[in-house]
Amino acid sequence: MSLLLNRTEFGSPANSGNVLSRETAEALLMDWVVNDRLRLHMRQVGHLMRSWAAEKEGLDEAGQWRWEMAGLLHDADWDRWPEQHCRKIIEELETREVDPEIIRAIASHGPMHFGVEPVTAMDKMLFAFDELSGLIHAYALMRPGGYEGMELKGVRKRLKEKAFAANVNREEIADAVQRAGLELGELIQFILGHQGQVA
Repeated sequence: MSLLLNRTEFGSPANSGNVLSRETAEALLMDWVVNDRLRLHMRQVGHLMRSWAAEKEGLDEAGQWRWEMAGLLHDADWDRWPEQHCRKIIEELETREVDPEIIRAIASHGPMHFGVEPVTAMDKMLFAFDELSGLIHAYALMRPGGYEGMELKGVRKRLKEKAFAANVNREEIADAVQRAGLELGELIQFILGHQGQVA
């Protein structure tokens, strides 16, 4: 099954600046995603995106929501339409006339699957957070204290254990970190400092 999107242009430039309200985005997430674990993953990635936009990119509230929205909805179609993953949510957001930058970030969150290269900072960070966020959450679930007291060295150890969270693609994590121009440790520490706030 191919998930290749076979295009690199998304949305209309005329819709630049358009976003869904938080209420509308939440309603879409609740309507399309029935799996609680997937909902949590999407909210965690959304929170990481918002936090990065605020702390590292210096964006205002509107800019932070654009980043958060990309994270919040990036896997919206995975639950009900896995064979059309990414395609369905992209088409939905295009219909709703959402800013093409947000749609493109979603389209590029798995370049080896969808065939769309991450270009902007938003693109690159969504790709970088996605898989690593999932692995760190899986690690939190097996620890008695959850995120509390979790350390960088523990995450690195789990990353090296291929049998742990085996569905998490280590190659993609390495690729994403490199594309974002970050050190793996820096990215892990950022996630550790923020992800536990969303439960």
